[in-house]
Amino acid sequence: MAVIRDMIPPFELYQPAGVEDAVRLLAEHGRDGWVLAGGLDTFDWFKDRIKRPAAVVDLGGVAELRGIADDDEDGGLEIGAMTTLTEVVEDERVRSRYPLLAESAALVATPQIRNQGTLGGNVAQDTRCWYYRSGWPCYRAGGNICYAATPRSMNREHCILGASRCVAVNPSDTAPALVALDAEMTVVGPSGETTHAATDFFIGPAIDITRMTVLEPGDVLARIRLPAPRPGARWYFEKVRDRKSWDFSLASVASVLDMEGGVVRDARIVVNGVAPYPVRCLDAEAVVRGRPPSAETGRQAGEAAVEGARALRHNDYKIALMRNLIMRSVRDAAAA
Repeated sequence: MAVIRDMIPPFELYQPAGVEDAVRLLAEHGRDGWVLAGGLDTFDWFKDRIKRPAAVVDLGGVAELRGIADDDEDGGLEIGAMTTLTEVVEDERVRSRYPLLAESAALVATPQIRNQGTLGGNVAQDTRCWYYRSGWPCYRAGGNICYAATPRSMNREHCILGASRCVAVNPSDTAPALVALDAEMTVVGPSGETTHAATDFFIGPAIDITRMTVLEPGDVLARIRLPAPRPGARWYFEKVRDRKSWDFSLASVASVLDMEGGVVRDARIVVNGVAPYPVRCLDAEAVVRGRPPSAETGRQAGEAAVEGARALRHNDYKIALMRNLIMRSVRDAAAA
């Protein structure tokens, strides 16, 4: 078990003025480089001395990574990855056109943290599994065991879906909302600029057990693009946690239901906190599609979504929690 200390190990600090300079610096330092956004996840790692990069590239001075702008081509919105969560919550365009994102961002931790934390940092943060973050040599840290999956483990907050050696969960509050909104993530790296659908941006341990997103060493998440809002769509977001502030979610749901003639024309239902990545519940969406939203439809959708869920020793409650969150997301649409 790592010992928590107050002293942060020394490193070289770089403060580039542009994205190209940031990518160049990260390429120079390779795996010894570290990207600093709002710093809230970073300083947890540093003060516990679990991560010891030789070089830290601070993106705080890169103006092109900040701000919210209209996309004139299709009526969407582009949000710089370094835009703070408070700016996302308070922007009138986000609040009126994408209330799902505004609400999910408003439920991140506390006002002080939202003032400093960024949207990009929230979606790119690492898992909060305490074995991993305390320095235990687990699979994710390069070892040969998952300490959270042993018979005597404390795994109340861990996953019920998507496990592959590692049972840690994705901790982001805004991630399920971005997947439900069909957002696109633009990444700048040594080989240029690439764009990923939000669904594909988050990855599980079966793809790479050391990462939770497609971001590789040297990459920078530059901006997040939201497509034009769907007319008449109904949305729902709910986060369940132990305490009302600060805590990470035990489970959350984000949904967007496109309505036509009183029935669901299309649906995007996403849960988080139950797997190493935000889970789009395709079986639940199939149940809802083509039917009027109702409590019974929601119940059937919830049952379909938890098929195949597998509880650990202490987290079987998450199966019922996930089922009920999906049920409420559909039932709420019926009441809207």
